[in-house]
Parts: sequence; C-alpha cells; structure tokens
Amino acid sequence: MRGVNAETQRVTPAPGSVPRGSVVRRLVVPGGILAAVVGAFAYVGAVDPNEPGHYPVCPLLHFTGLYCPGCGGLRSAHAVVHGDLAAAFGANAVAVLGYLVFAVVWTVWVVRSVQGRPLRVDPKPSLLWGLGALLLVFTVVRNLPFGGWLHP
Repeated sequence: MRGVNAETQRVTPAPGSVPRGSVVRRLVVPGGILAAVVGAFAYVGAVDPNEPGHYPVCPLLHFTGLYCPGCGGLRSAHAVVHGDLAAAFGANAVAVLGYLVFAVVWTVWVVRSVQGRPLRVDPKPSLLWGLGALLLVFTVVRNLPFGGWLHP
C-alpha cells in the first residue's frame, strides 16, 4: 500500500516495505569491507608469508624473541586461503577464531542492512576484559617452554 505525500506529490513506501535503491545503498559499506578483506586474503594467499622478505618482521619477535598474539597471523591467513585449516590453527589459533568472528558479524551486518536495521555492537566491559585476558594468557602460554605447540 502506497500513500501520496500531499506537499511533495511523491509516492512513499508502505510501512515495512523497503525501496530497492536504498537496500543497495545500505550494502555499499559492508560490500566495500568484504572487498577489502577478500583482497587482503587474496594477496596473502598469492604471496607466501613463509618465504622471507615479503612482509615486515614482527618488531616484538625481532627485538625480544617473544611471540605477540598476532605472530603467525599471516601464515594462518595463507593456510586458510589454501584450505589447510590444521596449518591455520597451528600458525595462530586466535587469528582463525578472529576470521570466524568476522564472518559471523559481517553476515549479521548484511542481514540487518537488508532489513533496514542498524548493526549495534555494544559489548559489555566484562566481555572486553575477558577477551583481553584470554589474549594475554594465549600470549604468555605460547612464550613458555610448554607452550611450544602454540608457536607459529
């Protein structure tokens, strides 16, 4: 059901319906983000991070010999692109979980955009502190002698 606005003589959409042009416009940003991520993964998939000289060295690893939480992330992405999930988890398990979280959040974002509803990401401070603590534990354990299985 459509109504006519008397002042502008424009047809307005019925409540609950979404004009087609506005859906495409709302998908521009999520589509751009996906294009950037796919481009980055395509580059990492094509340029092997296991070969020295292609990417900068992690400064923390270079100067201290300690693995940061991101060490092995590029090797992990390379393995994901090539379908080797075991190698991806071996290079950086946290990064693989991050890829999964990104995929879920991006999908929810697209669905909500199509529905005309905004994406609200408002994590509680306790969740953020918990994630920070998990990253800290991951970093500490991967740098201890018994955490060698977490080395990239």
